[in-house]
Amino acid sequence: MNKILLILTFFFLSFFSFGQDSIIQKKPKIGLVLSGGGAKGLAHIGVLKIIDSLGIKIDYIGGTSMGAIIGGLYASGYSGKELDSLFKEIDTDALLQDYTPRNSKTFYEKRNDEIYAFSLPFNNFKIELPKALSKGLYNYHLMSKLTKHVSDVNDFDQLPIPFLCIATNVETGEEVVLNKGTLPKSLLASGALPTLYNPVEIDGKMLIDGGVVNNYPVEELLKKGADIIIGVDVQDGLKKLSEIKGATGILSQVTNYSMIEKMEKKRALTTIYIKPNIKGYTVVSFEKGSEIVMKGEEEARKHLSELIPLKSDYKRPFVEKQLLNDIYVNELEINNLDKFTRAYVVGKLKFNSNSRIEYSEVEKGINNLNATQNFESIFYYFQKNRGGERLVVDVRESKKNTFLKLGLHYDGLLKSALLLNVTRKNLFTKNDVFSLDVGLGDNFRYNLNYYVDNGFYVSYGFNSKFIGLNRNLQNDFSGNLLLNTTGLSSLNIDFSDFSNQAYIQTIFAQKFSIGAGIELKHLKIESKTVIQNIDPIIDNSDYFSLFGFLKYDSFDNKYFPKKGWYFIGDLKPILYSSDKMNNFERFTIAKADGAIAFTINKKFTFKIQSEGGFSIGENRVPYLDFALGGFGYTQINNLRPFLGYDFVSLSGNSYVKGSLVLDYEVFKKNHLNFTANYANIGDNIFDDGTWIKKPAYSGYGLGYGIESLIGPIEIKHSWSPETRDHHTWFSIGFIF
Repeated sequence: MNKILLILTFFFLSFFSFGQDSIIQKKPKIGLVLSGGGAKGLAHIGVLKIIDSLGIKIDYIGGTSMGAIIGGLYASGYSGKELDSLFKEIDTDALLQDYTPRNSKTFYEKRNDEIYAFSLPFNNFKIELPKALSKGLYNYHLMSKLTKHVSDVNDFDQLPIPFLCIATNVETGEEVVLNKGTLPKSLLASGALPTLYNPVEIDGKMLIDGGVVNNYPVEELLKKGADIIIGVDVQDGLKKLSEIKGATGILSQVTNYSMIEKMEKKRALTTIYIKPNIKGYTVVSFEKGSEIVMKGEEEARKHLSELIPLKSDYKRPFVEKQLLNDIYVNELEINNLDKFTRAYVVGKLKFNSNSRIEYSEVEKGINNLNATQNFESIFYYFQKNRGGERLVVDVRESKKNTFLKLGLHYDGLLKSALLLNVTRKNLFTKNDVFSLDVGLGDNFRYNLNYYVDNGFYVSYGFNSKFIGLNRNLQNDFSGNLLLNTTGLSSLNIDFSDFSNQAYIQTIFAQKFSIGAGIELKHLKIESKTVIQNIDPIIDNSDYFSLFGFLKYDSFDNKYFPKKGWYFIGDLKPILYSSDKMNNFERFTIAKADGAIAFTINKKFTFKIQSEGGFSIGENRVPYLDFALGGFGYTQINNLRPFLGYDFVSLSGNSYVKGSLVLDYEVFKKNHLNFTANYANIGDNIFDDGTWIKKPAYSGYGLGYGIESLIGPIEIKHSWSPETRDHHTWFSIGFIF
């Protein structure tokens, strides 16, 4: 009997013990579903902060669009509080546009972006419009950096919290569940809002925002085994016509048609349904991020009675985020190149295999590549590789290779001009670009450039340009011999410069552009002012020269810089002239120009600039002298702006000039500035020490400038204490 009781007791205890284990194993799994909603999705962060404070363990996360981005970062190990801090530091403007830092561009690309107001692809005699406003590269940089610590995870079930997100196949309209692959790329695809961001290619499918087909993927979490669903919904209901604002408002309304129909069923599948009050915010209200996060917190607190029963002693384990000080890239893989060479891409990245670099250098390199505008998409990811990292760069080359571009400009010297440009890439060979500018207006000009960019290797090109002007000037381009002889104060001058150059250049110290070449120039200068017994043709000669240059430019903005510096140095030996005046001797022109800009605070910027030049040789050509005066025009030979004096009114074979600009940004893209400039200019001022004496010439200017779509619009009033003359100048549009 005792044995029977013992056996029964054993079985009872075993059964009881098994039941306890089953109860433990049957602990409800909690799924978190986060809807899409653009900037309104920042409310998810507020809800996550409350979930973390209660110690609620999330077992699965599913999200769409902004819900995917927030959910993916949370799944990778970030807390709600960390996400709140991260998104406060984000450049909200860069989220919505394809911003590429200016210092990521070559000199050619800087010029290309800073003289044209409009650019349109033109293929097969048809103008093409861009697919979207942005490639989303800033977003990808951000996601890639924030998820670097899980870059080796290709199965999203292996993340600290299993995760999935939704995208839409743009070709078929079908829903695509993303739960494997490269996490930052999947997040970008799920949030690729049509017309705002380019589609993202994954596994041969072109994907856009998942909100088009499934903006609240609760069913996918139930399939995973979630017993309890916490859902956060930041979708709008249908709006009245008066409430719909802009293209994004219309797109949101269209997307909401089908979602609102589906949400009744989805809401029934949700255990705790949290819908923050985000009325009044739009999908692009990122600048109001802190307010939106607070809305999420406020709404989550209203559901504490439902959330508290899920409270536990659970504390999310700390996930170490990789410090991105430096990375050893021992292998660089570049995929899908056809029109461009590996050397070209490496030259833009500015690093190669077996390089130890800071993570920021990877972003800069990708920005350099993007600045070429030769690639529709650029994605990159890291793989652990024999004590270092393999960096894989996947590019998709742009099919657009012909562009029509337009620009407008007005200044007091060259007057008004309409700029027409045709650019063709890959015209004859890989890596090449052909560009032709034609300026039509008061003074005709053109600029033809052909350039083959070989990256780190030697690049080469050919340039041909013509510029002409007609104006009354206080300079006769002959050392003022005519003016002094006749006693006139000015002459009507017809000036034309036709120059042709062949050159080579390369990258020096990964920062500087260094190059050399040959030039054949034809100058024709004549005066229409009738002077008895004096030949109206002042010069009509060819000049052959060599030239070398060294350039660096890190200004963040050419016209209104806030930070950075630049340096340009030129040396030009002039070896031959057809010599109309029969007095030519070889000589050399050397010149340098440098500046630095820095901000005192967000509003005040200082720019300090210094430049100078001189001729080496006993007999120079006065038509190539340095000349100072005026404002707002493109550099022609050695003509340089100088406030306080009229155009081209000070001249000599050597000069030094310094200027100080104080710029105050009154409000966004509106600038009030004060300029002081000083100079010494004359013949051989470096020989007699004149260049370091008290400046003989000074001028001051007060101006107002606006950064517009067609370029800077500036008015500048200047005066000089020496002459007591006042000049007011306008410069409208990009200078070319």
